[in-house]
Amino acid sequence: MRKFIFSPVVIMLVFLSCNKEVNQIDASPYPIQNRGYKMLLIGNSFFRPYAEKLDDLSIIAGFENHSSTRITRGGDNGRPINFWNDSNSNEHLQIKAALDAGNIDIFGMTAGHETEDPTEGHRLWINYALQNNPNIMIFIAIPQIDFPADWEQRAQEYGFDTIQELYDYFVNDIVHNEMVDVLRSEFPSTKIFTIPTGWTSVNLDQMNMNNELLDDITRFGPQSTSLFIDNKGHQGNIIREAGSLLWLNSIYGVDLSTFSYDTGFNTNLHHVAKQIMDSHDPNYKL
Repeated sequence: MRKFIFSPVVIMLVFLSCNKEVNQIDASPYPIQNRGYKMLLIGNSFFRPYAEKLDDLSIIAGFENHSSTRITRGGDNGRPINFWNDSNSNEHLQIKAALDAGNIDIFGMTAGHETEDPTEGHRLWINYALQNNPNIMIFIAIPQIDFPADWEQRAQEYGFDTIQELYDYFVNDIVHNEMVDVLRSEFPSTKIFTIPTGWTSVNLDQMNMNNELLDDITRFGPQSTSLFIDNKGHQGNIIREAGSLLWLNSIYGVDLSTFSYDTGFNTNLHHVAKQIMDSHDPNYKL
């Protein structure tokens, strides 16, 4: 693969912005006896569908007392740094109120950031969260690259042969190396992991091009029968279902090969999500 040095502008393109929006934990990172987590989840419309669906899936999977406070805004406004800087907004105050109340087990944020200081927003919120939630765990959800119609061209423009290579660089070099590793050095006692949500979009799109889906799915169109519902790349139901299973496996460790939830699709989305998590760097798993 050709090497390429990303400029700040390039990195800003990769980190999407969506303009639509229409108890202290046990020593083990996994819930004991199916005890659900108390979660705080903040992000944008590329984050929201999975946060919402996780509530349903966790109950179906048998996790008791799972709860989540979900605070979302569209586009760049859903990035951690924007939530922080908008200190007079209701959303900023709601996030702080949830953290002030304590007993948050997991705090999830999207990967979006300012290129000048990639970890600023996440660092500020983690530092604040630890004041009343010393054992809190943090995850960063890594979204897909936006504007899927331009994926091939964008990959080639920036020195990669495929969107798969570009997204792999996004996940491992940018988010893992430049963000998570830095945050871990600043907060060595805090568990920080990632969920590579965007792989569901990349992989299902490739499967669709290869005629490997067992459903009649268009690339763009209605939410119920398409991969993407608009040019920006907001996800249709098939991607949302697969991505939500990915979150369930990442956060709760559910064995997707035996999880009997019906996604409503013939394509084995459990297998799609399981393959992604099996391939995810174990150093960045919960």
